[in-house]
Amino acid sequence: MRKILVCSLLCLAAALPAAGQGIASWSVSGSSINLTVSLPGGLGGDVTLSFEDVTGLSLANLGISARVVSLADLSLLTRLQGVTIPSGLPVLLRIEPPASGGLAFRGITTLEIHTHNLSYVTGSPLRIFSAPLGGPFKDITVAMGPGSYRARGSTGGFSEFLIVADLRPVDQVITAKLDRLEQMLDDYAALTPGALYDDLEERLEDVRADYARGATAEAIQGVDGFLAVVQQHAGTDVPNLWRSARDVQNVAGYLRAGAMTLRFSLAVKNGSGSGL
Repeated sequence: MRKILVCSLLCLAAALPAAGQGIASWSVSGSSINLTVSLPGGLGGDVTLSFEDVTGLSLANLGISARVVSLADLSLLTRLQGVTIPSGLPVLLRIEPPASGGLAFRGITTLEIHTHNLSYVTGSPLRIFSAPLGGPFKDITVAMGPGSYRARGSTGGFSEFLIVADLRPVDQVITAKLDRLEQMLDDYAALTPGALYDDLEERLEDVRADYARGATAEAIQGVDGFLAVVQQHAGTDVPNLWRSARDVQNVAGYLRAGAMTLRFSLAVKNGSGSGL
């Protein structure tokens, strides 16, 4: 079994693009890095990663690469769970900072993608999805808009990113995001003071109850309250640091990112806006 595992990891590593592959140019401006992705067939666009508080920001320390993927790649499609890759931009962005690189940030990082390979329309199903290396993809979108297509997602960590077409009913998406956020809170219970955990859990229960009775605007307000409490305790009662050594958990970052994409989907349902 150990030999099989080692072989699988080596095969996965061999299949991954080298850091910097597909990146035509890049520049750092303060706490942001701007990149131009350029791939065969005219595929690509502009990518901006913005941080609230970052050290060691560089292309090498990000370990970023981009590659064209096959629309028939079953190993990738099985990780997408019902959503599809648009033929106009079958591009996988991978951010896997090397452990020795020294990259560290507090809070969340925001990924913004701007591409002319896709077009924005009202009610567009296009979303930014992210996955741990080799794991299932999940929606991290927090905003989208024209230009020709521009989208923004937030995360407390890194790995693989895709723009996909998600045609699932919005209620299914919202329920899945609520479930995921509640599960995340449970997973980090040991790293969260009991009273704070109870408060956050109760807030999510209220969000679910408001949403279930059709009070979407109240559910959005509840998510805003959840976000405010997490932010208030970030870095003190709740761990708030990600670093390339992977020796700490960015609990506040992950909780905030999960709540922000939930808010986005609630706003889509409520018709209260989701644009950049």
